[in-house]
Amino acid sequence: MPLRCLIVDDNRRFGDEARSLLEDEGISVVGIAASGEEAARLVKALSPDVALVDISLGGESGFDVARRLVDSSNATAPTIILVSTHDEREFSDRIAASPAVGFLAKTDLSAERLRQLLRD
Repeated sequence: MPLRCLIVDDNRRFGDEARSLLEDEGISVVGIAASGEEAARLVKALSPDVALVDISLGGESGFDVARRLVDSSNATAPTIILVSTHDEREFSDRIAASPAVGFLAKTDLSAERLRQLLRD
């Protein structure tokens, strides 16, 4: 059964390109959310295994969205991986303090890198 992924990013073009790339590499992208509210709704409805959450979601913080998605009362919480076009070093302290298992630069996104973070 393929890994089920939710993409949380307000850039529709990136979401569509990431979906295409990941699906070509064997990941099932079950949805794309443009906001934290939409992401929470899709997590409850679709129960993805992993959520790729953009650090910058327009007016929202991806860090806040990640925390909401893994709220301890949410039994269907996916594993979180933060993504961004920004350098990881700019956010290293916040990434370490977040509930995410890791970070991927958008330019490094691949099914292999995603699976690698999930194994670590």
